[in-house]
Amino acid sequence: MAARGGLSRGLLKVREEKFGFHKIDRLPGNIAHLMIIFLPPVNFAAAHQGIGELMSQVADADALILDLRENGGGDSDTVLFIASYFFDGKPVHLNDIYERETNKTTPGWTPAKVPGKRFGGKKPVFVLTSKRTFSGGEDLAYSLQMTKRATVIGEATGGGAHPVKLVSLDDQFAITMPYAESISPITHSNWEGTGVVPDVATTADAALDEALKRAAAATKH
Repeated sequence: MAARGGLSRGLLKVREEKFGFHKIDRLPGNIAHLMIIFLPPVNFAAAHQGIGELMSQVADADALILDLRENGGGDSDTVLFIASYFFDGKPVHLNDIYERETNKTTPGWTPAKVPGKRFGGKKPVFVLTSKRTFSGGEDLAYSLQMTKRATVIGEATGGGAHPVKLVSLDDQFAITMPYAESISPITHSNWEGTGVVPDVATTADAALDEALKRAAAATKH
């Protein structure tokens, strides 16, 4: 267990970095634009509260554009926690993590209760991707796509689906090695090597405009 001081420093750091939330805009037509550039570990209540406050800022939008074009990855539990805001209260099974060495499978479900307000499971969501979207960012995009909760717009992503850990080789060198496999309960596969294939293929630069056009059409009354 980490010391209290370590937890405080860790919480302070992710708070300073706004838990990876780089931008929250409200665009014409009551469309929210949320850019998340990394997914830090947030396995303590104060971090959950901080993310809840940020997600609450977009809860009343009529449509949401989740921008993951610069997201290089992060923690799988954070993926589940953030994804929960795009569903209603009932937990949703998004993935399984299978570890070959232990032959253990750990299911990943969205939490039933989260702080703040949810965007919910009915309003339109559009996810922007690029070639730079990787690992945890891909996990979030893939999970929302495969559950048919979001339309993915942009480029095929980097293709890193296997969790890795640091393995020491000697006193000076270490390498990162895959130790597990992410498996979708829907596709029974993942995005390793292929990347997340967008529903609407376009360049990363054009993805936001394309999403805005589709969001405006989806919310037109």
